[in-house]
Amino acid sequence: MTTDNTPTYGGQAVLEGVMIRGQRHVAVAVRRPNGGIAVQCKPLSTGLTGRLRRLPLARGVIVLVETLALGMRALSYSANVGMESPDAVEEDEPEEIGRGAIAGMLLLSLVFAIGLFFLIPLFASRPLEGKFGNDLLSNVAEGLIRLALFLAYVWLIGKMREINRVFMYHGAEHMTVHAQEHGQPLNVDSVRMYSPAHPRCGTAFLLTVMVVAIAVFAFVPREPFWWLITSRIVLIPAIAAASYEIIRWSGRYANNPLVSVITRPSLALQKLTTRIPEDDQIEVAIAAMGQAIEADVSSAEHS
Repeated sequence: MTTDNTPTYGGQAVLEGVMIRGQRHVAVAVRRPNGGIAVQCKPLSTGLTGRLRRLPLARGVIVLVETLALGMRALSYSANVGMESPDAVEEDEPEEIGRGAIAGMLLLSLVFAIGLFFLIPLFASRPLEGKFGNDLLSNVAEGLIRLALFLAYVWLIGKMREINRVFMYHGAEHMTVHAQEHGQPLNVDSVRMYSPAHPRCGTAFLLTVMVVAIAVFAFVPREPFWWLITSRIVLIPAIAAASYEIIRWSGRYANNPLVSVITRPSLALQKLTTRIPEDDQIEVAIAAMGQAIEADVSSAEHS
């Protein structure tokens, strides 16, 4: 069990690498084409680490925005490392994609996600409106369609070779976070002791969002039509905020038997988004974690 005073580290997998978000810094480690490891570490914006970060519900919205921004930046960095020449030297720093390009990719990703997971289920459930004298059936059907689309999407992309390797790095990230949380030395043997599933996983967060959305939208009127569309977009931050609090609570009491039962579906779902990593992939995750911890410690000593 962790407490509010226990430093927590988390992250995500990127192309041939891992991003770790620390207390004050974010580190990205990527396997270079020449076999080396490129590591980038940058301080987090004070807007992402200030007082709002500690406010219930508000912090969930901040985490959502932060995750999208940091994740897109880490993905662009890993893509640039992957395009390096095998003859590149370790000291070479890959060029980063500009902020405009990152904002564009982020916008496209959001439009795609909203269209696929919110608008398509909404229109697919329209024929059920008004059945049994209310819209409860159509709203619940919409949520179940959304959940089915999400599961199908994750399963399908997992069949791609490149994504399968990302899922292996995802497993390496989780296992390394487990080792850090349990105070184990950060080496391959210690990390290998842990499961590739983790209760604070982004996959668990997305599943929680889907379930919370079913509960919230079940009681939202489907008329007028403009509100039907608007509600599925404007309520996303509130749903994400509530989902974050649930994930935070489940992570804090992960060893509680009741919590274990509640989180079992999300841990099972992670079998779709994680794979057992190879040793060299664990080494990359360890490099990212080590750099994030080192930067945080150094920052604390000089503050």
